[in-house]
Amino acid sequence: QLQLVESGGSLVQPGGSLRLSCAASGFTLNTYVIAWFRQAPGKEREGVSCINSSGSSTRTADSVKGRSTISRDNAKNTVYLQMNSLKPEDTAVYFCAATRRGACRSPISGSQYDYWGQGTQVTVSS
Repeated sequence: QLQLVESGGSLVQPGGSLRLSCAASGFTLNTYVIAWFRQAPGKEREGVSCINSSGSSTRTADSVKGRSTISRDNAKNTVYLQMNSLKPEDTAVYFCAATRRGACRSPISGSQYDYWGQGTQVTVSS
């Protein structure tokens, strides 16, 4: 059974940092494009960042550009999202998703992705 499991979300103060992880089970990630999405209460889901299968190409939403870095370790079957200088508006549930349909491209659209994790909560508050 293909599964993606996110971890690393927590309560953090404004200006703080987090590293989110997306681990795969039941399949190997190294042929998949992986993306991170987030959804805040009452808001639409937003594509945050994506990375191609080799890790050589990424895309990042303007809302987090310069503050986040997506990376992958195919040997560990895991993709990461490092987020720095966190703001209250970064508060959301963060999801990772996987696809083999197409490339990592902007805008990062959920319709391209076939497998989704359950999400991890990130709360930025003092």
